[in-house]
Amino acid sequence: MMMRPASASDAARVRDIARQAYARYVERIGREPAPMVADFDGHIERREVTVAELPDGITGYIVAFARADDYFIENVAVDPAFAGTGIGRTLMAHAEAAAVRAGCTFVRLYTNIAMVENFPFYAALGYRKTHEATEAGFHRAYFEKSLEQR
Repeated sequence: MMMRPASASDAARVRDIARQAYARYVERIGREPAPMVADFDGHIERREVTVAELPDGITGYIVAFARADDYFIENVAVDPAFAGTGIGRTLMAHAEAAAVRAGCTFVRLYTNIAMVENFPFYAALGYRKTHEATEAGFHRAYFEKSLEQR
């Protein structure tokens, strides 16, 4: 699997993966989750999107970037056809390595509180829940991981 920055020509595939990966949450949340309507063109233009690619094409992506005091993972998704194959873990590890290169000591992310399947995934990767908040009409759980011990 190759990890590479997304290009403008990848935007449609990234949007397609987001729609497929997050569709199961629409009923639970009562509307489309934020990743289904994200500005992927803008994220790609700002070089915030990395794609995971196999010979047959893009299988997942992560939107992540350095902020003033941390490295933030805004969105990560894997094509459901490739769920459970380690692509999500590889994308997360890629973001953590980028965080270290950027000099960040924490990686932070959020997930919708209704996406309970994500909680054990993040915990297994060493993330701890820090708080919950309601933003833009979404009830979110925030997680962080310290990179100081890496």
